[in-house]
Amino acid sequence: MPISLLVASRDEHFRESIRDSIVSIGNAKVISEYPEVSSNLYIRVLQDLERNPEAALIVDLVTDPESSLKALEKVKQAAPDLYVIASNYHADGETVLASLRAGSNDFLIQPLRRADFRDVMARLERAPRRVSSGSSRLGKFYSFLGVKGGVGTTTLAVNFASVLAPRQQTVLVDLDVTANDCAMQLGVSPQHSLQEVGENLARMDQALFEGLVPRDPLGFLLVSPPEQMDQRFLFNEPMFREFANFLVEHYQSIVVDAGRWLSDEVVLAALQSSATIFLVTNQQFPAIRNAQRYITALMRLGFNQDQLKIVVNQYQKKPGPNLATLEQIQQTLNQKVFYGIPPSASAMVAVNRGRPVAANGAEAGDLERSLRAFVDKATGVSPSAAKSA
Repeated sequence: MPISLLVASRDEHFRESIRDSIVSIGNAKVISEYPEVSSNLYIRVLQDLERNPEAALIVDLVTDPESSLKALEKVKQAAPDLYVIASNYHADGETVLASLRAGSNDFLIQPLRRADFRDVMARLERAPRRVSSGSSRLGKFYSFLGVKGGVGTTTLAVNFASVLAPRQQTVLVDLDVTANDCAMQLGVSPQHSLQEVGENLARMDQALFEGLVPRDPLGFLLVSPPEQMDQRFLFNEPMFREFANFLVEHYQSIVVDAGRWLSDEVVLAALQSSATIFLVTNQQFPAIRNAQRYITALMRLGFNQDQLKIVVNQYQKKPGPNLATLEQIQQTLNQKVFYGIPPSASAMVAVNRGRPVAANGAEAGDLERSLRAFVDKATGVSPSAAKSA
């Protein structure tokens, strides 16, 4: 059986060492890298196991052994059949025993030596691995990241949640702190925000959460930043990771308006929790150039092309001379466009009304049909799929 590896390490040098070492193993490859080793590492691992159920995981314990062991233990609880290889500079009895107690199956000492790496891979090949079913009861994150302002990131996130809500338990999370446009597009003024969510994480349950946030008439819940831009906003990366754990354990789909700021630690944590990142652009040449820069940055941060889906908003099959064609976009980005949303006056009408396109039904015409087809393709969830309790 070919060897597929998932590598979790904060250290780019370690991840690079794994990539270099695997070159000499003919039937092995790294399929995903996680530059964070945190409490919600298991979310990403389970999402990747759905696509690659035979994969094994290497966890680097060096930077923060205690939290890394806790992350390893949670991964193993979520995926008991997963083959896990722990790695550290120390291979004393106490260190190795701690990793075994957390659930590791093998140990790899650092700095990596090719002979040691080959031995570990040989033991992995011989291990009686049971291929998991590839299915998970955890919810999925779908994040919308704009390559520049004005490309319609919020509109697509809001309508994605609107179409998905009748099919699955859905939460829409607005992380664009500056714009805070999701509430405006839904015509609501939430009494509570991410601030109150963060303050109550220690005692959070589903009843408390649903008491804090508004539910749209279409069925999804909305979590927004504070309305006042000058309000001191204390919602950090560790809070988001804890919140993400809660969300995936209680809801089937979490849709994130990630805005366009990769430098925001909370946004980055959301992207790292996401099964799919929709990179939203239009056909303007500056936007395509920005999309290229975003893809390069995301790949450097450990994301892979399977996670990134290019969505072209206001897509025209026969664009004018100042817009890029589909072929030019795909050639520039070296990636296929996942979906094109056609231009329509219905989108602006919906924004001005403060209601999603999906709420306007047949009145929205081709745009509504296109949005539903987009959700169908992105999630694989049919309109007739019933919500599970």
